[in-house]
Amino acid sequence: MDRGGHQLDALDVELIARLRDEPKMGMLELSRRVGVARATAQARLRRLEEAGVITGYGPEIDLRTAGYPVQAFVTLEIAQGSLNQLTLELEEFPEVVEAWATTGDGDVLCRVATASHDDLQALLIDLHHSSTVARSVSVVVLSQVVPYRTQALLTKSVES
Repeated sequence: MDRGGHQLDALDVELIARLRDEPKMGMLELSRRVGVARATAQARLRRLEEAGVITGYGPEIDLRTAGYPVQAFVTLEIAQGSLNQLTLELEEFPEVVEAWATTGDGDVLCRVATASHDDLQALLIDLHHSSTVARSVSVVVLSQVVPYRTQALLTKSVES
């Protein structure tokens, strides 16, 4: 079955899994654990990076622990044709940690993080001052049920 994108094989998935579990692992140790030559592991990772499958090696940040315990998902309905303008405006708000253009009732789904409920309210008011935002709906996060994950999906793709 063609899923589009880059076809991963079992070695690719194993390399990604090992690095996901221990991101500071050196190339020699990584190659030893997956049972391939160092040059093979290095070439595979370079290929995955160049293909855009691996997009970074940065640390994962727990926003709550970092001082931003209030998180929310904000759905924005925007004026037709204003996505580019809204994108520029959203990039000005550090509290907007990610945003996605979507289908459905809203046009853009934002994940935001703030230090307090008062800060969240101020952010929502600021978002409403945008000439591109017609309406918003906010949902405050109580707790994370399933953290962002990719490994189960990648493993399933090579098992199919």
